[in-house]
Amino acid sequence: MSATRIALIGIGKIARDQHVPHIAASPDFELVAAVTGHTPPEGVPGFATIAEMMAAMPDVQAVSICTPPRGRLALIEQAVAHGLDVMIEKPPAATLSEAQASARIAEKAGRVFYTTWHSREAAAVEPARLWLSTRTLRRVEVNWKEDVRVWHPGQAWIWEPGIGVFDPGINALSVITRILPRPLLLEDAELRFPSNRDAPIAASLRFADTVGVPVAVEFDFDQRGPQSWDIHVETDDGQLTLSLGASKMAVDGAAVDVGDEAEYARLYRRFAQCLATRTSDVDLTPFAHVADAYLLGRRVEVGPFHEA
Repeated sequence: MSATRIALIGIGKIARDQHVPHIAASPDFELVAAVTGHTPPEGVPGFATIAEMMAAMPDVQAVSICTPPRGRLALIEQAVAHGLDVMIEKPPAATLSEAQASARIAEKAGRVFYTTWHSREAAAVEPARLWLSTRTLRRVEVNWKEDVRVWHPGQAWIWEPGIGVFDPGINALSVITRILPRPLLLEDAELRFPSNRDAPIAASLRFADTVGVPVAVEFDFDQRGPQSWDIHVETDDGQLTLSLGASKMAVDGAAVDVGDEAEYARLYRRFAQCLATRTSDVDLTPFAHVADAYLLGRRVEVGPFHEA
């Protein structure tokens, strides 16, 4: 079969760092266009709108949306109206209601819709899920801490209401909701807001699964020095540790070989599978947990955030 002719919508840091090179390396896709207000990738024509792109290039078959979450519903409506299948970056939308509406719109139009969670495609996630499936959980601890200045330098959208530390934090939620055998229920949350920002820079979440296993989650967007993306799961038969964003796995301190295939290579392979079977892949569970955190979370004001 010939490669799917795909366009990127939104050409920012994540598109240039991950989507462009992995589409180029994929046998399943050909990057043929970009819809962006910025400079498109070299050799790829750029357009201001989806309608303008489709008028010039009606053979585009799918789009991958990499814009900030606010405003994606309108983009998805335009894409499916032009007969395009859709893949979107995380988080899927600005609100849970908007994400649910997007899924309904795509389904009604008969288009494939794939809400991606790139950290779920980290190399250790599936091995960890299988290892945990045969053991009894006792407790889970998550520490997901990074420096916003490194990963989102000067990006104002990251501080829009509802985002902040949950932009990286939702990656951790996407992993634990995949590897743990039972659903999670939020019991308590504290959200720490810089005095000069509209989104939290840190958060503490306390979950329990449906049989009462405690899950403690700590997010920090102001982690200087070494960055940490770690998950520890204590079971009746040893301790599982995922590190470096679930790309590494250890059991009782001993490393387990899980390979090193890149997350975005797996994402695009999964999208190709969805297209081949005409099947959507929509899981909004991690996003629902973020919404719950804002519903139950106590707001605590901390000192101002400064880029420098």
